Amino acid sequence: MTTTDDLMKSLRRREAIIADHAWRDSDPGGQLAALQQVSEEITAWPIAQPGPIDPRLRHFLANASFAKALAHLEQNISK
Repeated sequence: MTTTDDLMKSLRRREAIIADHAWRDSDPGGQLAALQQVSEEITAWPIAQPGPIDPRLRHFLANASFAKALAHLEQNISK
């Protein structure tokens, strides 16, 4: 079982991979492989959850709106 903290880490890692233009320029295949791996972790997260998931979060993840999912999680932490 993974936690929302794990999901947030994966979402942040995905953003960092995308933002790393030097990596993209020097090793596009490596960057793409890392992006694929973290994206698979993110899409597997809802399946690993034993209970209900916030409907908005589920919607964002199902539609690959990963930036919105991260913003939603961060907003709920600050409440």
